[in-house]
Amino acid sequence: MFRIAIEELGAVLARVDDAGIDTACRLLAGARQIVVYGCGREALQVKGFAMRLYHLGLPVSVVGDMTTPPLGRGDVFLASSGPGETTTVLTLMRVAREAGATNLLLTAQPGGSAAGLADTTLAIPAQTMADDQGVRKTSVLPMGSVFEGALFLLFEVMVLKLKSLTGASSEAMRARHTNME
Repeated sequence: MFRIAIEELGAVLARVDDAGIDTACRLLAGARQIVVYGCGREALQVKGFAMRLYHLGLPVSVVGDMTTPPLGRGDVFLASSGPGETTTVLTLMRVAREAGATNLLLTAQPGGSAAGLADTTLAIPAQTMADDQGVRKTSVLPMGSVFEGALFLLFEVMVLKLKSLTGASSEAMRARHTNME
């Protein structure tokens, strides 16, 4: 099973557009403020990415934290919605757009409603809960696990690209790691 799952993740990531990844990284590196959001297990991946953005020295917050600032011009709202129709994501993208922020969407459904609200969409062609039943099922993994696993790996690659873009050193990243564990 491990081999099959790893092959599936590799096949998904091989189809993610490299230029799109670079565009997303440039948006994040140049943002005045970054605010991130995802639902369910996607939220876990997005929060892990937010932690690494902080380690890189980028100004980042997670929707729902009490210290999340208001968004405005020059800011980026990064949202993950594998199915592309998540009601909360759609609402938050509208709020971000009205405030003048740039919407960066990660989704498996680039034709979905969320993509219509995005300034930049990074498509991750993986099975989600929107297509995990019947003939549309493409993975041995359940529900949205392929999308969520692909998010983790994609975010790790984005951290490497952002490290290069920002000039952050490994030592500086380590120095920003919490001492409160």
